[in-house]
Amino acid sequence: MIREIGAVSQKEPALEHHHANLGDVRLHYVEAGSGPLVVLLHGFPEFWYSWRFQIPILAEAGFRVVVSDMRGYNLSDKPPKVGDYRVEFLARDVERLIRACGSESAAVVGHDWGGVVGWLAAMRYPEVVEKLAILNCPHPSRFLRGLWSPPQLRKSWYMFALQVPTPPGRFVQESIFAWFISNFRRDPVHPGTFTEEDIRYYTEAMRRPGV
Repeated sequence: MIREIGAVSQKEPALEHHHANLGDVRLHYVEAGSGPLVVLLHGFPEFWYSWRFQIPILAEAGFRVVVSDMRGYNLSDKPPKVGDYRVEFLARDVERLIRACGSESAAVVGHDWGGVVGWLAAMRYPEVVEKLAILNCPHPSRFLRGLWSPPQLRKSWYMFALQVPTPPGRFVQESIFAWFISNFRRDPVHPGTFTEEDIRYYTEAMRRPGV
């Protein structure tokens, strides 16, 4: 069970959980604060909870913060086909989410894979992306050039392994998720970054069945 409204921060503003129907998918999102809209995009294999520390800070600074579970994650819809997760569809989700929130534009912040989506959203829908901040993700053209280098391919093996069809794919997925969880527990650079409670939330989100 994810934390309920107000449990991430002891101070106001409280967190509100909503769903937005974007046509082909229904996305779960968390919202806090009021003011100019800021949309935060999480990375892989995360969900809205990865922004739990930034949400109250931005809300208290006078922003309306919206953080979705991107399609395929946690409480959002999980379309069945690999092709349903093409980055252009994810970028379109951002544009539709902004409009579903009743805004014409927003500042967009993306981390990791959410950074890829943020880049594409700004490139395809510049009218709705007022400002763009990217963390830990290069521009898509540079990303693709780097991805196909042998050193990066070795580091990105899981991106391809997760696309193995079932039933073998299910075994691969379970193995990779176990690897991710073990990395959360034994972070050599920042030990203790993830509490056991945090790890439980991530595990539940990763294992949550499709809807």
